Parts: sequence; C-alpha cells; structure tokens
Amino acid sequence: MGKDGTSADAESTGIDAQYIETDGERRLSFSYNGRQAVVAQNTDGYAMVAVRDERGERERYYGFDMALDHAAELLGVEANSLPVPEQAADMGM
Repeated sequence: MGKDGTSADAESTGIDAQYIETDGERRLSFSYNGRQAVVAQNTDGYAMVAVRDERGERERYYGFDMALDHAAELLGVEANSLPVPEQAADMGM
C-alpha cells in the first residue's frame, strides 16, 4: 500500500501478490523477478508483522507501511508499487 493508502495493480507492476490465512498466520506474499518477500502476522492477537525472504525472517514491525517498505526493498521496487489485496489492508497495528 502506498503512502497515500492506495495499492498498485499487479498487472501494471508485474509484481505477484498472494494473500492467504492459515491456522496461525495471515500471509501476504510478493514475487518479482525471481525474488520473494512475505509479510506475515500471527492470528493469535499479536499485532507485529514479520518480513521474510527466501532465507527466513528478516525483521519485525508494528506498522504495516514499514513492513511494506522493507518488503519492497527486498524485491528492489518502490513500496507504492506493491499490490495489496483488500483482505490484507488491515495488517499491523
């Protein structure tokens, strides 16, 4: 989600975004040019979101925007180019 609260369209950016919920986590995964970044939040009430890449967890953030900034950095793109599905818009505190 961009700083202005909008998200980019996946078709226009070439960035694939997938949102899934498991028994213990909400995950927003991004793929671009062979790179992957995942923003994950525990469903047990913890508000922090974790950012992961292929090697595992990289950092934890309270704010979703900060997590998206880091995910974008891992992908080598601008944060406002990340397509954020509606279901994931409320991740973080």
